[in-house]
Amino acid sequence: METLAQDLQQEFPGRNGFSAQNLWFMRQFYSSYVDQPNLQPLVREISWTKNLLIFSRCKDNLEREFYLRATARYGWTKAVLQHQLDNKSYEKYLLNQTNFDATVPDRIKAQAVLAVKDSYTFDFLELAEEHSELELEQALVQNLRAFLTELGGAFTFVGNQYRLVVGGQDYFVDLLLFHRGLRCLVAIELKIGEFKPEHKGKMEFYLEALDCQEKMAGENPPIGMIICRSKNKTVVEYALRTASRPIGVATYTVVPQLPEAYREQLPSPEAIAARLQLWQGLNAD
Repeated sequence: METLAQDLQQEFPGRNGFSAQNLWFMRQFYSSYVDQPNLQPLVREISWTKNLLIFSRCKDNLEREFYLRATARYGWTKAVLQHQLDNKSYEKYLLNQTNFDATVPDRIKAQAVLAVKDSYTFDFLELAEEHSELELEQALVQNLRAFLTELGGAFTFVGNQYRLVVGGQDYFVDLLLFHRGLRCLVAIELKIGEFKPEHKGKMEFYLEALDCQEKMAGENPPIGMIICRSKNKTVVEYALRTASRPIGVATYTVVPQLPEAYREQLPSPEAIAARLQLWQGLNAD
């Protein structure tokens, strides 16, 4: 391999990528994907550097497919991809809790699922373990670039404490974003405690007001994200069953926590493959 690397470097002077180590990676890359026809078209859509990162960090083909599709769809940079890998986005997306199957139009359902994780890591905020909702909101706004990166999708910032007037009374949404892929407003409510069923009702009220007052022509109905410090998955499941508006419920931490336990909670390989099959439309849309 050392000899081949030297020969190639002499044959193509000034061209990078022909080190002996890189050639070994190419051989391993080929051996891993040669019998994976569903992955072969995907690797052509992103750079070699990003491919190498996914290939080296992910040993499972379903996990590789997830990151290949998401990187191509959302145009993740190498740094963003690294961040998503470090924070176990694959597991967090597969285990997210939403009611999107029943409330989101079929044409954007697959993209909506990828818009909400089960958990977010806000370690960039440097907040103490004990903090208020106001402190959390202000810290997220002050670290907006890192916050949008952690969300992982095509989000843009609209405002915080976004004012809605209903029946002559003022109401304020903690954070209001816009998702370019979904073409819809995304309302975020921050809770420093555990999720409670009444949080769902408040979010539905906000989404109704945003739909009636703020949604522009050509946009899809708004969706909501309730980000809490903790949640009981059964309570969330019951609460979302009766929600008429699209809502996702997630948790957050302010220190790095790699949830290894998520791996044990993942759906079966068949269920994961079925969901990835649904997401195939992401690159075709």
